[in-house]
Parts: sequence; C-alpha cells; structure tokens
Amino acid sequence: MIIEKFSMGVGDRFAHQGAAQLQAMVQAKADGVTVVPVWNKSHREHSIIHTAPDSVRAEAAAAVKALNWDGSYYVDADHIGLKNVDLFMASSDFFTLDVADFTGEAAPEADIKKFVDKYSKYVGKLEIPGIDAPLDITKQLIENIAKKYLLAVKQAGEIYRTIEAAKGEGNFVTEVSMDETDDPQTPVEMLFILAAVADENIPAQTIAPKFTGRFNKGVDYVGDVAQFEREFNEDLAVIAYAVKEFGLPENLKLSVHSGSDKFSIYEPIRKALKATGAGLHLKTAGTTWLEELIGLAMAGGDGLTVARDVYKSSLGRFDELCTPYATVIDIDPAKLPTADEVDSWTGEQYAAALRHDQSCELYNPDFRQLLHVGYKVAAEMGPRYLDALKEFAPIIAQNVTENIYDRHLKRIFI
Repeated sequence: MIIEKFSMGVGDRFAHQGAAQLQAMVQAKADGVTVVPVWNKSHREHSIIHTAPDSVRAEAAAAVKALNWDGSYYVDADHIGLKNVDLFMASSDFFTLDVADFTGEAAPEADIKKFVDKYSKYVGKLEIPGIDAPLDITKQLIENIAKKYLLAVKQAGEIYRTIEAAKGEGNFVTEVSMDETDDPQTPVEMLFILAAVADENIPAQTIAPKFTGRFNKGVDYVGDVAQFEREFNEDLAVIAYAVKEFGLPENLKLSVHSGSDKFSIYEPIRKALKATGAGLHLKTAGTTWLEELIGLAMAGGDGLTVARDVYKSSLGRFDELCTPYATVIDIDPAKLPTADEVDSWTGEQYAAALRHDQSCELYNPDFRQLLHVGYKVAAEMGPRYLDALKEFAPIIAQNVTENIYDRHLKRIFI
C-alpha cells in the first residue's frame, strides 16, 4: 500500500461531514490535482465522544460511495501507541505512530554505543544537496541524538511490528510522529532519526517532525515564517538524502501536523513543493467541527440556539476543557465574549466571530480556540446536537467544503 504524493488528514468529530469533506477533494481533482483524503480520529476523541474506530471507516466508505470517488482513501489510527493500537487494527490502514512520550528517555547504553559506532562514518562536514551550509557532525552530537531519540524510534519499531503481525507486510501506511515533543528537531537530528527508523526496518511513508513556532489548535501559525520556511526546506533535503542513503521508501514525505489553519506557512510550503517536486501529508483535522457550528449559527432558529448553548457551556467549563490542550492553545479570557453577548448575536455575527477570516474585524481567535476544544460539550448534548446536524446539513456541508477547498487545498496544492 503506497500512499499518493499529496494527502490530507481530515478529522470529523461527529462523523457527519465525510461527504462534504470529500467534495473538496473532488473539486481539487477537477482542477487537475489529486489530494487523497485520510480520515483520522484520535483515541482521546473517541473516548470523549463515545465512538469506536470502526465508525470512521464506515463514514469514509459512505462518503466514497455517495460521491463515486474512484481514488484512494485512508483511515488513520491517529497518534496511537502500544496501549491502544489494537482498538484500531481492524478499521485502519494508516497508522500514526506517536512516540513523543519516549523522546528524551535514553535507550540502553549498548544500543547507543552500537548506533554511534555505526554512524561515526558521518563525522565531519556533511554536504547535503539543498542545504546551504554543510552539517557539522561530531561523535558527541550523534551520541546526544541517540540518547534523545533512539528509544523513541525503537518504540515505533515495536508498534510497527505489532501492526505488521496483525495486518501483514505492505497492507498499511506508516507514519512516524514526533511533533508533540518539547523541542523542534534540527536537520541533523532528523537525519539520524531517519537512520534509526531505517535500522528498525520501519517502512515509513511519512514523518511528522516538530517545527519551530506555535501550532495552536484552529488558529494561524505563531512564529517566524522565514525560519519555518528554512526548516521545512532543510527537512525536505534531509529526507531526499536519507531515502537514498538509508534505503527508506522512495515516497517518504513530510507530514505537517498543523493543528489546522496555519495559513501563513501555506505559501512557503507551496513554493517548496513546487521547487522540489516533493510530496506532503497535511493534517488539518479539527476545524470541520467548527464549520458545523458556523453552519448551525447561519441556519438561525434552533441551529443558532444550539451554537450559542455550546459556547455558553464551554465558557462555564473553561478550565476543564482547556487544561488537556494547554500546550496547544493560547486563550486570553479577557477577550472572550460573555454568554449574554453571544445570546444577543445574530447567526451572521456568531459565524463571523468563529470563521477563520483574519480580514474580518469580527473574527475572534480566542472565541475560536475555546470552541475548538469545546466539542465535549456538543457530545454531551447527544441527540440534540446530532439531530441539528441532520436538520441543517446543507448549510453545514457548504461551509465544510468551502473551508477545506478554499482555505487549504487551493492555497497549497492548486
């Protein structure tokens, strides 16, 4: 199973927008660009919403059938580890191996020494095509990298072999994820991480590093865009070099776990893909749930009431909802509207405050981030929320498709 050059992770908290999401890929294909969908939903999201992984497979299959999609599609076991991989085994064919928790933990000394001895041949000035200055590699540097990352990659190897034993070699796509670490990986760290991946015989087709800057949920990138562009291009160069040097899959590509809507880095990514011919997996999952709220608000009546109630409850449960996401949100409580204010809003005002349009003076990123993590509130509404999704499906679908196509696919791929 070989994933296509361009793919996009699309999450759907409540499993109602599969066809609307896929419609965006249909429109991109009509523009001459194939971007394949990868439906993803994490174990945490399943736990909060009380769903099971097979529901994601069912939603994806229904969308593909409804739209007569004749291309590939995938279902991602999102950020899984040994503790929960079995839950996703039957339904998934894309596995994001999340080993961030093991970074910084040292592997056994014998393993570290073996790794350092093997790769000491790269000590010195290493020229990599596409990187301006040579990488300055010392034996101590290799040892430090091994101490920080080798155990994590070995854990990825264990997870991979567990999946392979159940599904068979070549029957799934493997991604190695290190984006939820404290520090970004440098190009030289990426090089030796990929060497370790090859040593573990993991046929990784995508790798998700951590980049410099803030990747907060649902809002734009916060950081030095020029620095991100350098890191992104250097990572592309390292991957191209590592594929040849270590025998990794030829289609290995970068995966950007964006937290959704990192519009300011989309142009540098687009330029880099065009210049290098590289592939990309863009994971921008969570905003579909926000488009549901926008559609409900625009529908007015009961839809607007539901949207208002979700916000009011989220505001009242601020600490509970935000604490699990503390590292990936920056909310100023003073900039959040009061419950009474939101009750006075029209549907258009609510939608404008929530929609990620930075040119709109009503857009409120603090309001948006709180609602991004407030899906638990909607889940607890049960049939009231799900029935509203059915009742106002057309306007919600319109917003979901426009969001993915206009704000994401067009900016990077088209």
